[in-house]
Formats: sequence, C-alpha cells, structure tokens
Amino acid sequence: MPLKSTTRHIQIYAAIVDQDNDELIDSENTLTLDVDPDNELNWTDGAIQKVYRKFDELVADYKGADLTDYNLRRIGSDLEHFVRSLLQQGEVTYNLNHRSLNYSMGLPQIVNTEAQ
Repeated sequence: MPLKSTTRHIQIYAAIVDQDNDELIDSENTLTLDVDPDNELNWTDGAIQKVYRKFDELVADYKGADLTDYNLRRIGSDLEHFVRSLLQQGEVTYNLNHRSLNYSMGLPQIVNTEAQ
C-alpha cells in the first residue's frame, strides 16, 4: 500500500498509475493527485488548474524533506483548505445532483437575483 493522504475532496498517493491495469504502483519520487473523486463539486477548467498549480507549489515547498505520512497529510490538508476557498469565492460549486449532498465545506451560497 503506497503512502497516502486522503481528505474529503483531495487524495494524494506516493505512487504512479499503471495505465494498463489502472492500479497504483508505489513510488518514492512521484506523487499522484486525485481531486474530488466522488464528484461532489462542479469544476471549471480554470479552477481545477488552480488546484494543480497549488499542489505543485506545496510539493515544491517540501523539496528536500523526507517523504513522510505527516508531510503528505499537511499538503493534503492545505489543498482541502484551498478547495474550500475556491468554493467560498464561487469558483467551484456543489454538485446538487450528487447522490448524497454533504455541505462539508459550508452551506451553498444563494445569489439574490431580485433587483435592489
């Protein structure tokens, strides 16, 4: 089992994906990121790219440090908080068609469309 960090919307594995078997293979020098594996959120291409850029930035901050469970969990937690900030800014939204609605990052924001 590879070293991993899992939060509700972020999964990071110290592994590479074997494309032939769709399996993870342990790796000491490659991290694989899975964003929102249960599709609880609606993503734009721009928002998902921001998450990948933030991931690259966080990984770079740990350059030279040992690959430990603790460090991987810190990166995962920081990314989960980043996803929450994207939700609060309206860059991603809850997928209201998801099989089980769970507003784990706060209640959905309602936009008032009435003229003021």
